[in-house]
Amino acid sequence: MKVLFIGGVAPAHIFGIVPLAHALRSAGHQVFIATTEKMAPVITGCGIAALPVAEHDIWYYISTGRDGRPVPVPEDPRGLLAFVGGWFAHLAAESYASLVDVTRDWRPDLVVGGTMGYAAPLLAARLGVPHVMQAWDPGDWRGTDEGAHRVLDPELRELGIRHLPEAELRIEICPPSIAPPDAPPAELMRWTPGNLQCALEPWMYTRPERPRICLTAGSRASTERSFAGLRELAEQLAPLDAELVVPAPEALAAELRAALPQVRTGWIPLDVVAPTCDLVMHHAGGATAMNALHAGVPQLIVPESPAFAPPARRIAGFGAAIALDPEDATGDAVRQAAKELLTDPRYRERSGLLAREIARLPPPAAFVGRLERLVTG
Repeated sequence: MKVLFIGGVAPAHIFGIVPLAHALRSAGHQVFIATTEKMAPVITGCGIAALPVAEHDIWYYISTGRDGRPVPVPEDPRGLLAFVGGWFAHLAAESYASLVDVTRDWRPDLVVGGTMGYAAPLLAARLGVPHVMQAWDPGDWRGTDEGAHRVLDPELRELGIRHLPEAELRIEICPPSIAPPDAPPAELMRWTPGNLQCALEPWMYTRPERPRICLTAGSRASTERSFAGLRELAEQLAPLDAELVVPAPEALAAELRAALPQVRTGWIPLDVVAPTCDLVMHHAGGATAMNALHAGVPQLIVPESPAFAPPARRIAGFGAAIALDPEDATGDAVRQAAKELLTDPRYRERSGLLAREIARLPPPAAFVGRLERLVTG
């Protein structure tokens, strides 16, 4: 069968859906992932065919409405979630228009949308094919649909429907012990790494003599957005007797090497380095959090956005992390939290429990038959 995945606008969105795409491809099905032009190389680098259907990058959709005017970022939690849904819907509208043309020549039998991949239910409704939603992170994004409906009103009217159709199957990857309260019904799938790889050096997969701290701002970190913050955090952690590793895109890593010659940095696959670490400190990105959970490594989380805070608090509430609000992440607070996570074995024990919980869930390959039956009936 032909399967179309709807990706997002950041590498983490792609990495989250690649394992299921590979499982379907390995079963003999033709798989495309629709995405933006900028994300196409990420998808092809992961070994899947990319279908560029939107021309802009993530910052355009975040900052600009469908009418071309700037969109202010709300401060209240409900407004912020609606805002996030709105910019994902803007992406969906642009993608949907392109996909209508694409599917005249290549008609999928199944459409799989990532979290907030709103083009997926629209296109599936138009084509009359099944739609599956597969979460790409452990977040609770239910409040985003309110903003998406407003932005996608023209498409909903065209299809003669009032609301975005529900998926025939929802697949979540968040371990049950830290799942959002009152989460909608879904089938759980084992999270597995889908990130880009590199040529490995021995230090990347071996444990050093000293404790190792992994510090990262995620796969979309850049010099403009992330250099100053990472340098400051690295300097805050320097007094600890620990080796510091900073996975980062190469352009940012080059700047970090010049400023912090004692730090190992570069495109270092998290699924490779995380098992060698004693602590992962990060920005509350979903892919980063899942890599640490998968490896059973304690986390120090400073959410870069209030929208990222809920899963960070759930991981901390389980005892597998410490979460600090950005305004509280002073040098002393960061060092104290890191020292506690490195020395108190309870954090690693709780992290290990979550890793084992993830390992017990069915892998992506176990869902292939279920998806085939959605198509064949």
